[in-house]
Amino acid sequence: MTAVLPPTTTTPANMPAPPGPWKEFWLAFSANRGAVMGLGVVAFLFLLALFAPWLAPHAPDATNSAAFLKPPAWQTGGSWSYPLGTDAIGRDILSRLIYGARLSLSIGVAVVAISVAVGITLGLVAGFARGLTEIFIMRLMDIILTLPSLLLAIVIVAILGPGLVNAMLAVAVVVLPHYVRITRASVIAEVSRDYVTAARVSGAGTLRLMFSEVLPNCAAPLIVQASLGVSTAILDAAALGFLGLGAQPPSPEWGTMLADAREFVLRAWWVVTFPGLMILAAVLAFNLLGDGLRDALDPKLKR
Repeated sequence: MTAVLPPTTTTPANMPAPPGPWKEFWLAFSANRGAVMGLGVVAFLFLLALFAPWLAPHAPDATNSAAFLKPPAWQTGGSWSYPLGTDAIGRDILSRLIYGARLSLSIGVAVVAISVAVGITLGLVAGFARGLTEIFIMRLMDIILTLPSLLLAIVIVAILGPGLVNAMLAVAVVVLPHYVRITRASVIAEVSRDYVTAARVSGAGTLRLMFSEVLPNCAAPLIVQASLGVSTAILDAAALGFLGLGAQPPSPEWGTMLADAREFVLRAWWVVTFPGLMILAAVLAFNLLGDGLRDALDPKLKR
């Protein structure tokens, strides 16, 4: 007779450990190849901005009277001293693009920081206070949303005066309603949950409920919106710079570079093409990054 062996059972000791939250996030994020590419481009742009003094072959404002509108190095008449050519007063395009990454990324990060801070505060107040306070805040946000964003930014800059700081404030006001509405909707969904009720019963005050209990659980949609908001801020700031209302010459901001090159579009294509490509790459990269964050942070979209 052959002995009948008992069926093998899987014990907790030999079961694979579940992935940690960061590993789970990365697995969901890396499944989106576009998001990984966007993250790589964003990291590259931040490295350009960080190491601009060492990567740029020339100072961004240095001019050369013997190299007006010099073509890129691979074209006839070009020189590897100016790999992407020069502008109308002999400034190196590549150096200005590298230093422009500093300005454009600083604008995007600063605008998002301002709008997120103010938007979270107003959204929490509207979600907790309700009544007339909520109506006043949300109707004000609705009024801002009904106005064309670029037109509203132009009006604000026209009132405050042209300049980089005023342009950032104008763009922050334009994107503010998105953060207020997202925060308020998340707060209304969270305040009825059991953990908020338990914290309230245990004696937690309103501020503790806002910032310690509810806000951390509202972070996921805000992070996604912030990553998308950087691209919007860069694009709107470039539009204001193109109109002469943002960063002022000789600042190497990409929109300002486009404005300076308008009259040379037909005979010097490089002075317009390369700044436009940098704006396109930055906006597209942040949008792809935002899509990946949405896929990774939203449980309904995880594959």
